[in-house]
Amino acid sequence: MRMEKIPIEKLATVLKLLGDKTRLTIVSLLNERECCVCEFVELLDMSQPSISQHVRKLKDANIIKESRKGQWIFYSLNKDNEFYPVIISVLQHVPHQEEKLIQLEKLGKTIICD
Repeated sequence: MRMEKIPIEKLATVLKLLGDKTRLTIVSLLNERECCVCEFVELLDMSQPSISQHVRKLKDANIIKESRKGQWIFYSLNKDNEFYPVIISVLQHVPHQEEKLIQLEKLGKTIICD
């Protein structure tokens, strides 16, 4: 399978976004499953406005997408994004976040915005 080349400017923008620890963690979590902002707040121990700012940047770059479930918005990786193969390649070098999600579930805070 031959990958299409991505212009350096576009790739640099995506890598800059992933160069931030918080955004890289968010993307890594979303590689495990979709999440709500309230879950990111718990997992990353940050304020909702701060998390929302990071999510907005990832969404603006089309790295993540949102879907509405009732009154809540959930985020997931955008697998249709041209950078998805690059993102998955980067995530292969990042520790899995599954344990954090399991801990969140054990604490009963999986979806605290209910």
